[in-house]
Amino acid sequence: MNISKTKRNFIASLTLFTVLSGGIGVLILHKALPGHYFGGYPFIPVYFYFFGLFSIYMFDACRRHAPQKLVLLYLAMKVMKIILSVILLLIYCIVVHQEAKAFLLTFISFYLLYLIYETWFFFSFEVNLKRKKKNKKENETVV
Repeated sequence: MNISKTKRNFIASLTLFTVLSGGIGVLILHKALPGHYFGGYPFIPVYFYFFGLFSIYMFDACRRHAPQKLVLLYLAMKVMKIILSVILLLIYCIVVHQEAKAFLLTFISFYLLYLIYETWFFFSFEVNLKRKKKNKKENETVV
């Protein structure tokens, strides 16, 4: 299976980020906010992890087959993520009334954390890509 360096780096850092943020979340809910841990907590980091995996595979496929649509795909993925998240929040709150507040606050916290993480990852990827192109142009003009 051919896996790009960017995809491999994203999957590795996403896995590490998910394990760390999930673990820190458990510690916060058990130590700092005792009694606020709820049964649906493990679902939250898993949801964002799988959505991140789905996103990187979609971006890689788009980069290979339709690179001119990459920005459109990025925006579509963000819209799809927020719509799916709102649907999941509504379903959980309807099904589990007593844990709704803790679930909502935790989910929103993870949503913001993953938004910052993904933005940082793709921004640094673009900066490195532009830097490589610039260095390549400078090397071509020198030769």
